[in-house]
Amino acid sequence: MKHILIPTDFSSNAWNALKYGIELFQKTRCTFYLVHINPIPTYSGAGTSLRSASEDFRQNVLKESKLELQNLLDRIAGETTQNSKHTFVPIALYDFFVEGIKREAENKKIDLIIMGTKGASGLKKATVGSNTGDVITKVKYPLLAVPEDAKYTDITEIAFPTDYQIGFDMKVLNTLIEMTTMNKADLRILHISKKGEKLSEEQQSNKDFLHDYLVDVDHTFHSLTGTSLETAVQCFTESRDIDMIAMVAKNLNFFQRILFRPAVEEISYHTDVPFLVLHE
Repeated sequence: MKHILIPTDFSSNAWNALKYGIELFQKTRCTFYLVHINPIPTYSGAGTSLRSASEDFRQNVLKESKLELQNLLDRIAGETTQNSKHTFVPIALYDFFVEGIKREAENKKIDLIIMGTKGASGLKKATVGSNTGDVITKVKYPLLAVPEDAKYTDITEIAFPTDYQIGFDMKVLNTLIEMTTMNKADLRILHISKKGEKLSEEQQSNKDFLHDYLVDVDHTFHSLTGTSLETAVQCFTESRDIDMIAMVAKNLNFFQRILFRPAVEEISYHTDVPFLVLHE
């Protein structure tokens, strides 16, 4: 049984992420926790009358959220294939966004968070919505970021860009192996380097460990030289028709460049390829 948390703001973006998750786990017994968080304002008053007014406000927004969540359940029943393996649990909260997600993830022993991301066109626009970005960096649970234009197809190839600079944590690799084997997919490990640059002893050791640990997974190693990180990931994704990109969040600089800061407009993997973010 998988426990999957899907935050929703009832946007088309959030619906797309939910639909993607339902299809991705169509053969798996799952409980999907559909969480809508009404954010607490950052200021709070101390007076009693103010407190009771805010309690009334809280009750009203929660009542409204519960109605919207019921509408969402009705939409799931009407627009997706009924699956006896899937259970949906609606949760309405009045909380700080990241803290609410973190608390629910801990309490429900969540295996994966699935969130929608807003695509961006043009230079220097945020490609990952601020809420998703905050959860990715502050909540240490595996997260699947689903772009608004991503359509579910069978996952046959998963790209795993790495610079081999950090040792690989078993928990991270086990999540990656599970996603790969669940989909009967091939794992494509991608290293991007400067021209003529060789792996250091430590990098080679990390690569060898990865190869040994992935013994039961169909995997291949690939290397691209001389192109920028973002462009290399883009070329690789397009040329191999990659269905998902997996990354380790611990390697923050490398990870943020690929996910948060595409330097050129031609980077389109943000708009249609889901990102699996792995935490130790």
